[in-house]
Amino acid sequence: MDYLEKALEALEDLVRRLIDWLSEPEGEPELEPIPIPVRDRQYR
Repeated sequence: MDYLEKALEALEDLVRRLIDWLSEPEGEPELEPIPIPVRDRQYR
């Protein structure tokens, strides 16, 4: 019976982890900065 109880506990732990993983909100992708060209007025 110990084997059956350990197997059920492991299964329960796995199911809890799966539920936690599935219920996490998806992270928003990080925005990448857009390079803006800047004129150097010194060389005109």
